[in-house]
Amino acid sequence: MMPGFGMQPQIILLKEGTDTSQGKPQLISNINACMAVVDTVRTTLGPRGMDKLIHTERGTVTISNDGATIMKLLDIVHPAAKSLVDVSLAQDAEVGDGTTSVVILAGEFLKEAKPFIEEGVHPRSIIKSYRQAAMLAVQKAKELAVSLEGKSDAEKRDLLKKCAMTTLNSKLVSGEKEFFAQMVVDAMHTVKTVDELTGKVKYPVKAINVLKAHGKSARDSVLLDGYALNLQRAAQGMPKRVAKAKIACLDMNLQKTRMMMGVQVLVSDPTELEKIRNRELDITKERIQKILDSGANVILTTKGIDDMALKYFVEAGAIACRRVPKDDLKRIAKATGATVVLTLADMEGNETFDPANLGQAEEVVEERVADDNMIMIKGSKFSKAVTLLLRGANDYMLDEMDRSIHDSLCVVKRVLESGSVVPGGGAVEAALSIYLEHFATTLGSREQLAIGEFANAALIIPKTLAVNAAKDATELVAALRAFHYKSQTSPDKKAMAQYGLDLVEGKVRNNVEAGVLEPAMSKVKMIQFATEAAITILRIDDLIRLAAAPEGEDE
Repeated sequence: MMPGFGMQPQIILLKEGTDTSQGKPQLISNINACMAVVDTVRTTLGPRGMDKLIHTERGTVTISNDGATIMKLLDIVHPAAKSLVDVSLAQDAEVGDGTTSVVILAGEFLKEAKPFIEEGVHPRSIIKSYRQAAMLAVQKAKELAVSLEGKSDAEKRDLLKKCAMTTLNSKLVSGEKEFFAQMVVDAMHTVKTVDELTGKVKYPVKAINVLKAHGKSARDSVLLDGYALNLQRAAQGMPKRVAKAKIACLDMNLQKTRMMMGVQVLVSDPTELEKIRNRELDITKERIQKILDSGANVILTTKGIDDMALKYFVEAGAIACRRVPKDDLKRIAKATGATVVLTLADMEGNETFDPANLGQAEEVVEERVADDNMIMIKGSKFSKAVTLLLRGANDYMLDEMDRSIHDSLCVVKRVLESGSVVPGGGAVEAALSIYLEHFATTLGSREQLAIGEFANAALIIPKTLAVNAAKDATELVAALRAFHYKSQTSPDKKAMAQYGLDLVEGKVRNNVEAGVLEPAMSKVKMIQFATEAAITILRIDDLIRLAAAPEGEDE
């Protein structure tokens, strides 16, 4: 026998210090991590949900019950649990509402899959079943939708207001939900635009500027006609109002021109030095004159304007504003048809200002709003713009109001663009649960169990809503399921599909009649995103943590 025959040499693949975890224990660990994240946001769901106070290491404090905001601020280190942050942000970007629901639903899908994993069922079987169940759930959710087609403008406005109120119901401003819902619907209708190429109607949320001002109560918030800038004229001698405004949007300095860093000029004659200084002033004067000669009578710049340069604008009877936020400048440029100019240099190397770069508006006026002067741009050429001025006691309240208003604006936009709504209060989830349970019993394979668990997981939304409202969840959900079973088995009881929870009275009611409505798109996206997040985590069976390279060691 040869010496050493049968001995396997040790193969080292990974760098020393690398941590690996494989198989079933790793999958269960990932599920447990995701469930821990879900428990953090679970209590914020619904109109009776609680708020979270997040205090960062920098000392900033955020009070919110918006799922996406909380998930973004939580510094989650577990790599698998981070996927729940992504799914919450995806829901926020796509719909604007339902960010807490999607995290809770994804966590419940994983919780229901956990016993199967522990018993040795292959994750692929569960994934296949979940995909099938999600497809059926999306179809059923679309069937439950109430279309806006054929309704009068007054009825549509009423439905939109109810959708906005449903979103605001779980927020800090729930006490003034009717007031803000009306404001949101009015704002969205004002910024309606039609795409010239496709002919589609669009409702750009970014055309609505939200300003926050301390003082007074939430009910003193106002909807202003025009795009408001929270700044004032650069000099008091400028006119307060300019009609038929031609707006120059600049992202450049209008301060005294200084020589480049590192440039040295040796001057022997003191009179020459004075000439250099005068020329520096003249360069800025010439630039301003070129802008004014193009016909501009309103100049907005993100940089500074020298005090000596202001007199040229005053003499020309133009309004000039300095230190305009870049985001605001881009929105104004889009609304008025202006081009943001970075430099006056042209292709020949000369300095010119093309009048084609100017935007147009009916008037630009400085008005006193609340306790400050604001520049209002009214009647912009290409798209209407409005401003929501929010009033509140402190920064925490104003920030949460801003988030709440943004969510409701997004919801109204989605309803207007998709044209369908569904009843809220757990109605869709209860209907999906009954439908998928019935479908699961028709299967004769192992998919029956996983689809049955998917159906059971959907009930987490009405259960959580009831628990957060301090109601008997078991009794309420059982009553809700009974209504939906009748709606799906008795043709004469189909209207019961619109029944959901009333969390104030603690009973089941028709939520379409009660005005608790959500965009159909919100439920469809919620099911799709939650299923994809759960499947992403179920596919992981190996976690490799690479060791950090010691300091000073070359890669």
